[in-house]
Amino acid sequence: EQSDQRKVGKSERLIRYLANLAVNGHPPELGADPTKIVSERTSGTTTVMAVPDEVKAKSTGGMRKILLEQGPEGYAKHVREHKGLLLMDTTWRDAHQSLLATRMRTKELERCAEYTNAALSNAFSLEMWGGATFDVAMRFLHECPWERLESLREKCPDVPFQMLLRGANAVGYTNYPDNVVKKFCKQAKESGVDIFRVFDSLNYLDNLKLGVEAAGEAGGFVEGTMSYTGNVADPTKGKYNLEYYMKLADDLVGMGVHSLAVKDMAGLLTPAATTMLIGALREAHPDTPIHVHTHDTPGTGVASMIAAAQAGADVVDVATDAMSGLTSQPSMGALVSVLAGTDLDTGIDKSSIGPLNTYWENVRSMYLPFESGQLSGSSDVYEHEIPGGQYTNLLYQSRQLGLTDRWPEIKRKYAQANVLLGDIPKVTPSSKVVGDLAQFMVSQNLEPDQVLAEAETLAFPESVVQYLRGEIGVPPGGFPEPLRTKVLSSRNLEGVDGRPGEALADYNFDEATELLTEKYGEKFVNEKDVLSHALYPNVFTEWKEFEAVYGEVGNLPTDLFLNPMKEGDEVEFEQSTGKRVIIKLVSIQPPREDGSRTCTFEVNGERWFMSVTDQSVVDSADIRRKASGPNEIGSPMPGVIVGLKVKEGDSVEEGDPLATLSAMKMETVIPATRAGVVKQVSVNVGDKIDGDDLLLTIEDE
Repeated sequence: EQSDQRKVGKSERLIRYLANLAVNGHPPELGADPTKIVSERTSGTTTVMAVPDEVKAKSTGGMRKILLEQGPEGYAKHVREHKGLLLMDTTWRDAHQSLLATRMRTKELERCAEYTNAALSNAFSLEMWGGATFDVAMRFLHECPWERLESLREKCPDVPFQMLLRGANAVGYTNYPDNVVKKFCKQAKESGVDIFRVFDSLNYLDNLKLGVEAAGEAGGFVEGTMSYTGNVADPTKGKYNLEYYMKLADDLVGMGVHSLAVKDMAGLLTPAATTMLIGALREAHPDTPIHVHTHDTPGTGVASMIAAAQAGADVVDVATDAMSGLTSQPSMGALVSVLAGTDLDTGIDKSSIGPLNTYWENVRSMYLPFESGQLSGSSDVYEHEIPGGQYTNLLYQSRQLGLTDRWPEIKRKYAQANVLLGDIPKVTPSSKVVGDLAQFMVSQNLEPDQVLAEAETLAFPESVVQYLRGEIGVPPGGFPEPLRTKVLSSRNLEGVDGRPGEALADYNFDEATELLTEKYGEKFVNEKDVLSHALYPNVFTEWKEFEAVYGEVGNLPTDLFLNPMKEGDEVEFEQSTGKRVIIKLVSIQPPREDGSRTCTFEVNGERWFMSVTDQSVVDSADIRRKASGPNEIGSPMPGVIVGLKVKEGDSVEEGDPLATLSAMKMETVIPATRAGVVKQVSVNVGDKIDGDDLLLTIEDE
């Protein structure tokens, strides 16, 4: 029976996804460039990328064995005593976040995990979780971020896993109660994270301290992180001089971190600045490992990382060649090759990483719709200071909005917005504040002096107002005046006193568990789901609504997940272990008056008919009308139709269930208000509706 979507077979829900994708394409918010979507299939078998079977890599037991046996303190000691340069590979996290809008699916990581485990067993770590990957997994990929972590941990047991923790913001864009951050870190450690890179977007010590405590109490290796901006080698660059970073490093070491990290999120570290900063840090903290992260936006990443190693850094960040360069990290192959046979030898076998690079070259070709269009490095990053991941997003957005010719202006406004906000470190979430203000200035044709003069009346983006209130912390040197006073006083707002999350009451996990269990059923809710909901309540709810309609689409091959089928397409893939399915899209009928279209499939030779609402027809014709009169059943509230219990021609009695609506964080069964025959069903499973929208019509028998 199709009334309970969880009882509907996996195949039916996946067919519904393929039908909806064929009719409506991807939602714009996914960010896939429609001009780069594959329109023709060259083979009936879906594309499966894999490291060649004949290529083997031998694991030496891995660095993780040392970490597990000796603990964080012992691992830190081992890293300091290690001869040569250690590497962290960002391919599984920051590389695709910077180049492909974080859209990499778990399947691609799983297929190379066992090989990676052997090829990079001498690596310091794999960065593979945290940052934007957590919410994007649910929001756009319709996957569970915890399942990604645990699946990869199982397939890659020998290399330490590293995550990016946004201090008091955990993996979110706001502040959370302290018990949420601590419970999150505890679960992350239990699920497979070994190393926590803890940073704060403003280098605000109180926020950093909470993140350090949470990761440390969970038993993790804690990297205390400095978000780098400015240029320590240029005395004209203002407050971000060598003294500033040395004081920040002292504070972090005083918190008991196991290593120091320099997070250069825009690629501003020149070789000269790197030598100066890392040399000074090494001299001041001889026993603490130093880990350096940069982006290759200006094209100097390899040179700067070599300079870091020569100045005393223990670890630097790289990405596999096919996922390196531009706004990503420097090339792994380049550093491995250049340093081979020297005192800084990385211990990575270049012959082992070659096949891995070939694999990622092939994978990246499947994700072409998410490429930003950037074709070269950009040395003007030294002026505008846009972080790597944000740079590609802003570039892509400008192209989508037809503002390609205004891209230089957007970069210029970004630099001006940064100064207006007090010249701050720019990384999530502070980078969003600067980006929002920059886009606001471009759209309103505002110059900096106009922003200051009209600050009391301008409709600033909400993120800017929240920043000026102090909702993400206090920036280095304090808030910009008189901008802050003008904005807050004109809105009758007061600034936040102290750490933003300190005043938040503890999150009630027991109550949340009870509510989620009541909504989804005990079988479908665990502690990790409750945590995901605590961090992203709306995103989690929308993901669960999506699954109720379309199932677990993570099982679909990536080319089928991304590329809509056309009439006549036939594909074959493994739906689950040992179970293969052949699906052919036979036809898509023209839309009916209500916007519905019937897609006819053949699934292993059996005909399936799936009705889908063509949103372009509904939107253009304003077909979705309100229910009126006793024969018409309307929706009691806005929501998503996740189940239909009747079809046209069915007889019903008053009170019989007609449909299931997911709304207001709960599922509601809509009953028949009278007995009769279902004359018309005006919605399909998956439709988003407003209150009082017509759902069904019931007439006398």
